[in-house]
This record gives sequence, C-alpha cells and structure tokens, in this order.
Amino acid sequence: MAVNGTAAIEWEKVGGEAEEVKGCLSKLIDDGTVESHRYYLSRRTTLEMLRDRGYSVPSHDIHLSLSDFRHMHGPSPHPDRLRLTLTHSSNPSKRVLVIFCGPGIVKVNAIRNIAGQIVNRDTLTGLILIVENHITSQALKAVNIFSFKVEIFQITDLLVNITKHVLKPKHQLLTDKQKKNLLKKYNIEEKQLPRMLQTDAIARYYGLERGQVVKVTYSGEITQMHVTYRCVW
Repeated sequence: MAVNGTAAIEWEKVGGEAEEVKGCLSKLIDDGTVESHRYYLSRRTTLEMLRDRGYSVPSHDIHLSLSDFRHMHGPSPHPDRLRLTLTHSSNPSKRVLVIFCGPGIVKVNAIRNIAGQIVNRDTLTGLILIVENHITSQALKAVNIFSFKVEIFQITDLLVNITKHVLKPKHQLLTDKQKKNLLKKYNIEEKQLPRMLQTDAIARYYGLERGQVVKVTYSGEITQMHVTYRCVW
C-alpha cells in the first residue's frame, strides 16, 4: 500500500503482477454523526421487532437507507419526529405507539408529559419508550398511570437485531390451541416446561407474556437440529 498523504492505493499480487484495487478505504468511513446513526439503527430494529410481532410495517420504512434517513432528519434527529404509531395486521384494534425519549434523564415529569401528549389514548393497546439515559425509580412507578402495557428499552439494546444473529435459534410463539395440544401430548403441566424469563432478550423482543410458550428450534453443524419448548415466567 502506498500513501501520498491524501489517498491510499491498495495493490494485490495476482498472477505475479500487481493489480490496483479500485476504490479507497476512506469511502467506507461514516462521515455522519454518531447520534443520527444510533437513531437510525434503533428505529430500524424497532420496526423489525414490531413487524415480527404482527404489526403492519411498510417495507420501505424498514429498508430506508442511512443516507435517506439523514436527509430526512439531519445530523441531530429530533426525538419527537421519530414517533411511530402502528396497527396490528390481523387485529386492527391493537395499536402501539413508539416514543424516543431523548438524551436526558427520564423523570416523573417526562412520563406525565408523555401521558398528556397522547391523543386517542383509548385506542392504544401498547406503548414503547426508548430511552438513552437513566430512568428514575419514581418515573418507573409513574408508568402505572397508563391503562395499557408499557415497555421500556435502552437505545443501546436496539442497535442490533438479536434475532438475526447466526447463533440465535429460531423462536416461534405457540397459539393457545398449540400450547394445549403440547401439554396434552406429553401429559405435563405448564410449570414442568423449561422456563424463559420475561426479562429475557428474546421475550422482550417479541413482547411475550407470562404463560405463553415458544418453540425453540436449534440447528447447526455441532448441535444438529433439535426442538425444545419454553414457557414464559
């Protein structure tokens, strides 16, 4: 590699002769802000998560490029402009609201302000808060003012979609009927199944509730394919 102070040219030996590798490594450098990149990644993972929960998410929103996102929101995206409201595909009565809380500490007043800003509250069935900082214990208690389920994620938990990891087994939520048939087939009770805590990253990703059962399929060269079931606790 030769460096002249302004650019770097890479060379590879091919058949005994030097061949120039087109392009420059500097093109791979992200010259945008870290802030906008974090918002972009967390927003995309959130959309993928809600799609996997059965919500209707336009494909163009998920596949929005980083450059297009920055063109729309600038180098310092305003959290209020990132709010999302989505409706469940098979159950239109289910509607979830996603709010990015911004970089500050989330205190009681922030929760109360969010409650005051929500319109058509009676039609909401879920709220997802994405925080970047500490949320106080009093703010956590204040979440109880909402009549629907509230989930809280740190933005760092959403920078990567954990379900896409090559080593992560496939998880499939069983319907109530499938769960009943499973327990009957093996003549066991719910409490005898292996457990998955509600705090588990996969349980949080899919928004699983206590008592729900997931089918976990492992596959790989070492483990081979096998299936197990886990009950959420």
